[in-house]
Amino acid sequence: MPEGDTLLRAARLLAPALEGKALLALRAPLGALGASLVGRRIERVEARGKNLLLHLEGGRALHTHLGMAGSWRLVRPGEPWPRPAHLARVVVEVDDAIAICFLAAHVELIASQPRDGGPPLGHLGPDLLRDDFDVAEARSRLRAIPERPLGEALMDQRAVAGVGNVYKSESLFVMRLDPFAPVSALDDAALDALLARLRAMMRANLDTARRTTTFGAGRGARARHWVYDRSGAPCLRCGAKIGMRRQGEQKRSTYFCPRCQPITAASR
Repeated sequence: MPEGDTLLRAARLLAPALEGKALLALRAPLGALGASLVGRRIERVEARGKNLLLHLEGGRALHTHLGMAGSWRLVRPGEPWPRPAHLARVVVEVDDAIAICFLAAHVELIASQPRDGGPPLGHLGPDLLRDDFDVAEARSRLRAIPERPLGEALMDQRAVAGVGNVYKSESLFVMRLDPFAPVSALDDAALDALLARLRAMMRANLDTARRTTTFGAGRGARARHWVYDRSGAPCLRCGAKIGMRRQGEQKRSTYFCPRCQPITAASR
């Protein structure tokens, strides 16, 4: 599942191959706008939360969001593609490389520098993986939604950018927090500690596509995740049966251990 670490890895893969190169061809659902971009230089590849931006000469940026199943791949001209061509939503060609975005949920052209002077996608909260991550700003944005359950609030990209179902469930388990308790149930120190744990988990997976959050700890050391996608299996800490409940309007899955993360009075 693409989360912030997936997008940063993709940006790191694409940047050396694309930055500074002229766009020789572009296939994307942009209508006539797509053709007008051919010939422009790709200035920068940027990951912002769960989004990837290709900044182009002339002040435009190609914005993709991978959704649940999307991925970016890089091939050399003449090499076979790793997935069928009909699954490609975006194809970017430069002189010696082809970048392909398969099954993207969202593709659009946006301004690299919005009129308000802020960054593109300025509605997003602080990106957990940026070197300049602002924990105070992230905490403030979470405080602005005090009644939202923690499992929903962490997924709100306007509060903090980059978190998906995996890191939400895993961080709340490791911190022994009730996913269904409201943000207001945590004091500032606890919120900061949760954000620090999320950041550490995500950064630890930047150099591998095989994401893990257990790092060999606990019983069943070969398990990659403590609770995520383990509904009905025994908890690696206490042996209780892992549960799963849907949260929010989008009914996103939250995995938890009912013994290690007891339901608090606040969430009841």
